[in-house]
Amino acid sequence: MTIASEYAVWAEGLTKSFKTTKALAGVDLAVRTGTVHGVLGPNGAGKTTAVRILTTLLRADAGRALVGGFDVTAEPARIRSQIGLTGQYASVDEMLTGAENLHLIGRLLGLTRPQAKTRAGELLERFELSHAADRAAKTYSGGMRRRLDLAASLVGGPRILFLDEPTTGLDPRSRGELWSIVRELVAEGVTVLLTTQYLEEADQLADDIAVIDHGRVIASGAPEELKSKVGGQVLYVRPERVVDAAAVSGLLAGIAGREVSVEGDGLAVPVTDTKVMPAAALRLQEAGIDVAEFALRRPSLDEVFLTLTGGPAEDAVPAA
Repeated sequence: MTIASEYAVWAEGLTKSFKTTKALAGVDLAVRTGTVHGVLGPNGAGKTTAVRILTTLLRADAGRALVGGFDVTAEPARIRSQIGLTGQYASVDEMLTGAENLHLIGRLLGLTRPQAKTRAGELLERFELSHAADRAAKTYSGGMRRRLDLAASLVGGPRILFLDEPTTGLDPRSRGELWSIVRELVAEGVTVLLTTQYLEEADQLADDIAVIDHGRVIASGAPEELKSKVGGQVLYVRPERVVDAAAVSGLLAGIAGREVSVEGDGLAVPVTDTKVMPAAALRLQEAGIDVAEFALRRPSLDEVFLTLTGGPAEDAVPAA
């Protein structure tokens, strides 16, 4: 099996510098055809720079990349004909209506007027925007704009879709709607490369994940594989009374001998000894502390991210 047939996107040793700043220091990527490949990394890790190179918007200083079997440097036009790109911010013209935006893109892609009109109608219906087809995009809500932006990237029927922070700033409901659309596209055979600041998003959508830090891929694999690399499990305890949180934290730290972190209304501590859980349960009972939740689970993707990059997931905001 060749690289081109197995991988929709393949890159080796990509480097890119901006004056004295090294954005990419040898990035390798292998995105399997027909899957969602998540790219995670903290602020300034190089995620967007990598996407810009792979979509032919930027030339790498060194390295090689194939997208859809074509070389990004030697055959950019052939790549552009089969990809779609949705960036971090809506790129539609706010003064045009939803239908006009999609019709314009269709014409720019070489569709005839009837073809462009038909395609625009199909996408407006698919993205539940038909009711707002004749309204200016500037009147759309944030979620509607992002759906229109994604629809715009699909006018040409791309085989490979690059989503660079597609749900930034969206409320949970709008984010969930876009997740459903992404799943539908993959079921239809589209390959998706997704950069995201939401680790839950990567956990929900990605078949494989690459973690980029300081311009290099420092870990890759399926979400569960990455969680396994961190090792051990996590004991999570949510006390019934908030005032008991400090006592629970001290108790867990003493038993596990590890740093305790706050997760929502509860506390979590990594454990490698199976005896920690019953010991903690006994100590909590002896201390008269009632718990609303008590569970042993595998590390979350947030904890994997923290372990791999040395920084919290909140630092992974949109950047180059």
